[in-house]
Amino acid sequence: MSEVVPGYPDRILPKNEKAAAELKKRTLTNLYNARPQWLSDAHRDLDAAVAAAYGWPADISEDDALARLLELNLSRAATEPAGELALGEGGDGEDD
Repeated sequence: MSEVVPGYPDRILPKNEKAAAELKKRTLTNLYNARPQWLSDAHRDLDAAVAAAYGWPADISEDDALARLLELNLSRAATEPAGELALGEGGDGEDD
């Protein structure tokens, strides 16, 4: 088995069949359907950080944010030669 971090497995390995059955229930779909408070809090904080990064009001609606993102995307696409991606100054996709 390859290891991402030496000494640790690439994924959680269940210790028995009961643990395997429980682990199988742990999916992103189930997590988002349950929507625990910590997940809602994390999304709220992330939304506020993204709004701040763009200089938008913290209470911007989802519709307004999506409209602004589309406008920004279209504006950037219009300034790029067809078929080319906007890359950082180094040209490697990393922001310099």
